[in-house]
Amino acid sequence: MKNHFYAMLSRMKNIYRWGLMRNTKSENLSEHSLEVAFVAHALAIINNTRLGGNVDANAVAVAAMYHDTTEIITGDMPTPIKYYNCNIKNVYKDIEKIAENRLLEKLPNDFKPYFTKIYNPRDDVKVLVKAADKISALIKCIEESNMGNREFKIAEKSTIKAIEELNCPEANIFIEEFLESFYLSLDELN
Repeated sequence: MKNHFYAMLSRMKNIYRWGLMRNTKSENLSEHSLEVAFVAHALAIINNTRLGGNVDANAVAVAAMYHDTTEIITGDMPTPIKYYNCNIKNVYKDIEKIAENRLLEKLPNDFKPYFTKIYNPRDDVKVLVKAADKISALIKCIEESNMGNREFKIAEKSTIKAIEELNCPEANIFIEEFLESFYLSLDELN
């Protein structure tokens, strides 16, 4: 039997984010997922080293890598639409679950238990991935603002608010220690 899972994943580079916004640089799902994985991994390390936690940083990074793969099937639903009201949010969650199952069907049977765990991580992993996803969105807003694109100003403010509402100390520490660097040019970073 042919297994199409990884060929489907290769389509992530064809899914563009921020479809309702004017972008100075487009961002695809592959780029976003890698950035979320980097940040989620950092959040897990912060959890373990600074907050006395015991979360598997590698499992967090892997969950982050796969967190949006259902968008290969659904496309990227803009946040204002996805969260417009509870009915739309719940229906979209159902659609995401169907897409997840379609992706799992494309795996060999012996792979499925591993990916079922990746797609349904423990709550402590989910929180860190969600925070990393929001931080990645904030980074995109900063990058666009740095390029003079005012289109992302309101998104930046609402993303900061969304991160604050997560009450995730790991995210707060990341923002305190690392976020300012994203406002700098390459020369300033060197």
